[in-house]
Amino acid sequence: MYVKSPGASGPGALPCGHSSHEDREEPPVHDHRKLGRELDLFDTDPLMGAGLPYWLPDGAAVRHALEEYVRETERRAGYRHVYSPVLGKRELYEISGHWSHYSEDMFPPMDLGAEQVVLRPSLCPHHALIYRSRAHSYRELPLRMAELGGMYRSELSGVLGGLTRVRAIQLNDAHIFCTLEQVAEEARAALDLIGRAYATLGIRPARYRLSLPGAGGKYVADADMWERAAALLTEVLDASGVPYESVEGEAAFYGPKIDVQIADAAGREATLSTVQVDFHQPERFDLHYIGPDGAKHRPVMVHRSVIGSMERAVAHLIELHGGAFPAWLAPVQLVVVPISDAEVNKAAELVERAVADGLRAELAGPEQGSLGARVRAARLVPYQAVIGAREAAAGEVAPRLRDGRRPDALAAAELLRRIGALVAARSPELWDEVGELAIS
Repeated sequence: MYVKSPGASGPGALPCGHSSHEDREEPPVHDHRKLGRELDLFDTDPLMGAGLPYWLPDGAAVRHALEEYVRETERRAGYRHVYSPVLGKRELYEISGHWSHYSEDMFPPMDLGAEQVVLRPSLCPHHALIYRSRAHSYRELPLRMAELGGMYRSELSGVLGGLTRVRAIQLNDAHIFCTLEQVAEEARAALDLIGRAYATLGIRPARYRLSLPGAGGKYVADADMWERAAALLTEVLDASGVPYESVEGEAAFYGPKIDVQIADAAGREATLSTVQVDFHQPERFDLHYIGPDGAKHRPVMVHRSVIGSMERAVAHLIELHGGAFPAWLAPVQLVVVPISDAEVNKAAELVERAVADGLRAELAGPEQGSLGARVRAARLVPYQAVIGAREAAAGEVAPRLRDGRRPDALAAAELLRRIGALVAARSPELWDEVGELAIS
């Protein structure tokens, strides 16, 4: 059962495990900044600078697992991945329109000989150049280009906080170059991809927002472009069946967008995912493809981010799960606990086998304290394997699950097989009672 967080609206809200009756207890409010430091996921240092967090090994493991999931999901959806530099000449952003419409959020240019270079505030100009570098036929379209790339925003110090507002951002970004006739289907598929990713991650959208231009000179002046792009996104939202709101003043400077809003347990909203239609930059960069008539035609750019920035996504997941991540995301997936020194060698062998199988496993030996203390220290780890004299003699382990269940003792190889199957499937479940989980 799901209840709406205070201030949340739209088709979903945060999972809390309780019904919507007023006498039910509210979900716990987790602060990812506090948990991130307590669980050794990330931290900051004044010498690195405000808004520039660093990732500790456990946090890096969560982020790496998330990145692997995103790349695999995009690859299966027909995207091809690229890498592009985090610097660009100032002229690049003058052409894209960022310099005239977005420079207050960019870092100052750096002199490099006779040229000026800028830390990029966005990946789209680089992807436009990559597209432009080769000739394209209509037969190649839609061309789906994706990157997990760095970008930089000159955020004011007063708005920085934890992982949600930072100055160095690792963005899950993609750009689809397509014909006008393909735009609606590509935007719809992008929205569907976002929905599937949210289901896997346990994220519930607070609401969907159609972000339109507002008053002022922040936006590219092309009324026809805005009207066409907004009509296409409205068509996509209407066909999807999700409730949405139209909000003025939240569009990108070059076009309207669908924003998927998330909310924390306190009801604070943030944008995590977006789908945007862009007629502006293909024109600015003179992008084209050769149509069936042999003539040049202008493609449309669909900007799409499934889970936004790694920083904001991980911050939300920390708060959503309270640090008790799904097994496939957990920094440590299995802790092996020998009861005494006599079982340490067997335990170490099991850890070695688990790591060789691709699991993140650690040994918690007697030198770390009593059995109870070691079990409590690993309370957020999805799986514990306890080995006493009886288990060691039989080649078995006694599993303990994070939720308190204690399945019957089983062979060490069978435990690793079961955990491996659940992790590979990115299952939200901790245990498959029959051990026959099918991997698609």
